[in-house]
Amino acid sequence: MSEPLELAILGSTGSIGEQALDVAARESSRLSVVALAAGRSLERLCEQAARWRPRHLALEHAADAESARKQLRAASPGADVEVGTGATARLAERCGAAVVLNGVVGAAGLAASLATLERGARLALANKETLVIGAPLVAAALERASGSLVPVDSEHSAALQCLQGCPPAEVLRLTLTASGGPLRQHPDWRRATAAEVLAHPVWTMGPRITTDSATLFNKGLEILEAHALFNLGWEQLDAVIHPRAVLHAIATFRDGSLVAQAASPDMRLPIQLALSWPARWGESVPPLPVTALAGLELLPLEPERYPAYICALAAGRAGGTAPCVVNAADEVAVQAFLDGEIALGRVPEVLERVLAEHDVEKVESLEHLRGVDAWARAAARRAVDA
Repeated sequence: MSEPLELAILGSTGSIGEQALDVAARESSRLSVVALAAGRSLERLCEQAARWRPRHLALEHAADAESARKQLRAASPGADVEVGTGATARLAERCGAAVVLNGVVGAAGLAASLATLERGARLALANKETLVIGAPLVAAALERASGSLVPVDSEHSAALQCLQGCPPAEVLRLTLTASGGPLRQHPDWRRATAAEVLAHPVWTMGPRITTDSATLFNKGLEILEAHALFNLGWEQLDAVIHPRAVLHAIATFRDGSLVAQAASPDMRLPIQLALSWPARWGESVPPLPVTALAGLELLPLEPERYPAYICALAAGRAGGTAPCVVNAADEVAVQAFLDGEIALGRVPEVLERVLAEHDVEKVESLEHLRGVDAWARAAARRAVDA
């Protein structure tokens, strides 16, 4: 048997990271965890480090940087330890892992994705913002270096399996599914409480992505990702509501064929597939019985009910820096909602206002995007406070 693939997990203490470690534990003969990076969860990162003994560790934020370094070095003796802003990207650049799973939440994940691709590694991508705001930079990095990108998101993993490398000209439509989230039948979603929003009926996710799932802003971002991943035109992309979330994507080809991917709603499957693609390793989740597909409900997505979804698509079509702006504004607005500062109905209003204030520019560099991101966050804060 060949040597195990060396794996780095960025965002290891989050939901995606924890599930990736579950996959690594089950596939220990195929995977060797050599690097772990987290945002703020020092205690949990220390526990993971003691279990996996990686060669590289990173923590972005620490109340006491020197104390954090000591604790991490004690947990994994001899490890190279990075603490502070940019630590995750530095780890991605230096760790030497053949595969880097990026499960970082938010725009901070882009730098680590670019660092991974620039050194020619495989990027297993669960960080939406990498493609939402940085698609031009990612495309340039893929052209310059020998790196590759495989999506982790369940819908894009499903699309990858449905399309199987078919040229875009053969594709009539790629349809992503959305469960509709916890507010699909809410009488007045604009006034939904944080507790209602966070009670997702299917997926277990972090608070921001769960909120974005409720407004379907998240589905809009997934359309933007699919546009970048599969080189499909906007007219070739759409979404439908599928409450049971067992169908994840459907490809309609110009010859009239439809190919769909179905699986239990469990992120361990797309995580494992991103690490093994195009091979399929052992069972990651129990397979669905064919009878589970009986009576599947697929409903049209009503855009007027989801203004945040419309705003995400508008930013995608505008291109350039517009997706960066709307993503940053959403992070601010959603946090304000979760903190009780604004009603959920104000979130899309903030996005629309900030996007309207922005003069779209061509994406020039990572530093350029950081400046745009900072401007958008300040503009969103002003909109929240208005």
